[in-house]
Amino acid sequence: MNRLSTPTAATPFTTPWGTFDLTRFPEDPRERLRAWDAADEYLLRHLAGEADSAQGGATELTGRTVVVLGDRWGALTTALAATSAAASTGAPTAAPVQIGDSHLGRQATLANLARSGAASDAARLLTTRDTPPERIDVLLVRVPKSLALLEDQLHRLAPALHPGTVVIGTGMVTEIHTSTLQLFERILGPTRTSLATRKARLIFCTPDPALDPGPNPWPHTYALPGDIGPASGRTVVNHAGTFCAERLDIGTRFLLGHLPVAAPGARVVDLGCGNGVVGTAAALASPGAELVFVDESHQAVASAEATFRANLGPDAPAEFLTADALGPDAVPAGSVDLVLNNPPFHSHQATTDATAWRMFTGARRALRPGGELWVVGNRHLGYHVKLRRLFGNCELVAGNPKFVVLRAVRR
Repeated sequence: MNRLSTPTAATPFTTPWGTFDLTRFPEDPRERLRAWDAADEYLLRHLAGEADSAQGGATELTGRTVVVLGDRWGALTTALAATSAAASTGAPTAAPVQIGDSHLGRQATLANLARSGAASDAARLLTTRDTPPERIDVLLVRVPKSLALLEDQLHRLAPALHPGTVVIGTGMVTEIHTSTLQLFERILGPTRTSLATRKARLIFCTPDPALDPGPNPWPHTYALPGDIGPASGRTVVNHAGTFCAERLDIGTRFLLGHLPVAAPGARVVDLGCGNGVVGTAAALASPGAELVFVDESHQAVASAEATFRANLGPDAPAEFLTADALGPDAVPAGSVDLVLNNPPFHSHQATTDATAWRMFTGARRALRPGGELWVVGNRHLGYHVKLRRLFGNCELVAGNPKFVVLRAVRR
């Protein structure tokens, strides 16, 4: 990643309702990644009537249920919460309802609301697994990277829309495709787009109550291949937005071929669990081990629990946690015997090693002396350098031209 070319987190976010100093979560001055972009700006200027004059004046927000779907770091929610606080005439503006999949995005929103001086009830934060509001008057959609997640969420929110609901999506032009518009059109109603401004675009959709979009196709299931050890042929359940929802990814497959066996009673963490294939395989290979599944995605944790239950039964003991890496909000220090990890190296559109580093440092904190971290990753990422720096040791367990499996021991 060329960090010098990325925006700085210190850049203020100027909106029609004020200027806000926004941050991603956790704050990392090394990354210098901005918590908002031109798509957020464009949507807010449109709502205030300052953009796209051909579309009419300002959007009425006062006294209406406003839902913000997919607000990445809370930029939209923070600005809209400020409109609620500033409302001085007419009915009070309803606090915006944010619906998001990311634990990190939720924590960033809380931090940004507090930084802006907003009251504790200035916004209501829901996850993609929570029951949405029964009625939605204004639906604002920050187009996600995952088309599947957008499909699932539009299906879930459609029953709450009515003919007068204002539906506006936003994203960078590289994020809005014909397939994106087709989803809005098929699930909600007639859809069109704005002109592009600063490489951002808006989506305008008119809900059609007579439209029958059919059933929500999520979650998906598939059977694992028959040559991957204890998990061979087992069922995988994937909620929308989960990594590799249609097939086993090749990195995980390589790790499954070299999975360690844990002793009975050992506490084993599937860190960044995704759909839970690794942790489920570990439970099958190590009867009596205590499994903990951790991911920052609510959709992923729900998938991991469904996969685990489908293969080990409804009463098999395991924990399922939505948390950032293995920080204090996940597990106590020195409480884990084995951590299994296939770290991501993207955060939305940014390529970064920050997530992997947090995972490694969190694993070291969580492991008991003698506990082990097993990592699979692309060979070119050089994780062995980071692990040696952090743990003081790193062993190559297995490798092929694309992937390596590494083992580090907590001394």
